[in-house]
Amino acid sequence: MTQDSTSEPRKPNARSASVTAGPNRAAARSYLRAAGMQDADFDKPMIGIVNTWSTVTPCNMHLDRLAKDVRAGVIAAGGYPVDFNTIVVTDGISMGTPGMKASLISREVVADSIELAIEGHQLDGVVCIVGCDKTIPAAAMALARMDIPGLVYYGGTILPGVIGTKEVSVQEVFEAIGAHSAGTLDDAGLKAVESAVCPGAGACGGQFTANTMAMALSVMGISPMGANDVPAVDPNKGAEGERCGRIIVERVLAGDNARKYITKASLKNAAVAVSASGGSTNAVMHLTAIAAEAGVDFGVEDCHQACIEAPVICDLKPGGRFLASHLFAAGGTRLVTQRMAEAGKIVDTPTVTGRSLFEEAADAEEAPGQLVVTSFDAPVMARGSYAVIYGDVAPEGAVIKLTGHKVDVFEGPACVFDSEEDAFHAVQDGTVGEGDVIIIRYEGPKGGPGMREMLQVTAALKGRKIDNVALLTDGRFSGASYGFVAGHVSPEAAVGGPIALIRDGDRITIDVTNRRIDVNVDLATRRAGFTPHVVRPARGVFAKYRASVASAAQGAVTIPNPPPAQIPASSKKPAAQDA
Repeated sequence: MTQDSTSEPRKPNARSASVTAGPNRAAARSYLRAAGMQDADFDKPMIGIVNTWSTVTPCNMHLDRLAKDVRAGVIAAGGYPVDFNTIVVTDGISMGTPGMKASLISREVVADSIELAIEGHQLDGVVCIVGCDKTIPAAAMALARMDIPGLVYYGGTILPGVIGTKEVSVQEVFEAIGAHSAGTLDDAGLKAVESAVCPGAGACGGQFTANTMAMALSVMGISPMGANDVPAVDPNKGAEGERCGRIIVERVLAGDNARKYITKASLKNAAVAVSASGGSTNAVMHLTAIAAEAGVDFGVEDCHQACIEAPVICDLKPGGRFLASHLFAAGGTRLVTQRMAEAGKIVDTPTVTGRSLFEEAADAEEAPGQLVVTSFDAPVMARGSYAVIYGDVAPEGAVIKLTGHKVDVFEGPACVFDSEEDAFHAVQDGTVGEGDVIIIRYEGPKGGPGMREMLQVTAALKGRKIDNVALLTDGRFSGASYGFVAGHVSPEAAVGGPIALIRDGDRITIDVTNRRIDVNVDLATRRAGFTPHVVRPARGVFAKYRASVASAAQGAVTIPNPPPAQIPASSKKPAAQDA
């Protein structure tokens, strides 16, 4: 028999009962009644639907529509949905501008705001609807932190743009900027690319950071397998939203909290998927951050090991030929997961659908004749998509992208810049040339503050057809970047990391096989005469972030006492080289 709204707890195991049950909660119920709740609703699990909807970007502009489908699923399954909205900072629009400093910071703000909304109202479960890059790991970080029933639902990839008969993505417009500055593309040509690459709703179309993390969360089990794959404008996207709404109520009733799915094993599976798909180096930082929030011992070395074990089997941009929509048509994340399971690259883990990861993979339907996904017997690239390397320049590590090139060793003179803008202008005016090692520093988590991505620089190099260069930074790279690039150099320049001591003309050696970045000078002697650089002033949230953010090697999280950086003993320079 249903109790009335003044009786003692009707839902002794429900978080929301602390807000809705008993005579002392009459005032709270009066507010909730005004918002639409009725007597019967107080007995239902209250489900937060946290949305990152915004009209500023195609990645998120359709998420308000998806929320309606999620809401319908929650209601159909016997829950009561309540909606919240949080922010997005779009990388593509802010790229190459001061606004890009806000991007990584927004990851923490989104995670914090999800936590505050859910904890402030003691909701029983949550569906996080996400789009642009940082919103995806932010949602998983919040779930890991709160450890309540929850899932992440990705708004989906954009469809390809078309120029003539060629399918294109946003990657092409950044490269077109470089071609335009080199004089090989005129104004009309640049505008034609600009006007074509983003045909509508959805996140950037390659295996860039958004699609990489959407796949990672599906393989991790915190997103329902298949839901994230469906493109933003696909007619079946709504059905996936309704499914997510039903699933979250099931998880609440089953008492399955987020950390059931966010474990060391599932994080390792996710890292293997990133490598096998040729995914973004940003995944290293994001997976490490999710692990830190969950209290799981998982770090950059675990990501590196995943790449050793998993060659690239997906021919996806930025290093390959195809886009995420093509992967969806070929068989999607289920097909990639099936390949990984059959090859023994991953282990079976639970997922929020209630089925195991291998059960989900067994349902893969491979499109006849598809060319997007190969096999581990015949990989697209014989090694993983990135590596974590150390050395004189990066004692706590750096992440080097391995897709899109076959270089193992690079040596050249340093061309040093203390900001992304200075480096970009040098590329555009021809100051940087073949054989150089471009170093962009003071762009790390504290130095930026905010750790900007360097897509504008890497794309300009590509557009100007400057291929024989390396680029090191204590900032990040976009998932759309490719070439011989290493980011996340730690410790960063702003805290006195060795990258701050390098001067123009120093010889830099990057050795992928031996996992080292070294410089041909005595850094101890140079440090003795070093005058610290005055970092850019910061105020407001930027100052708060600078004061609290951890090293990139620790996921650049802002939680107190993050796990220490993983630094293997093998990263120390051999004694023979010390003499």
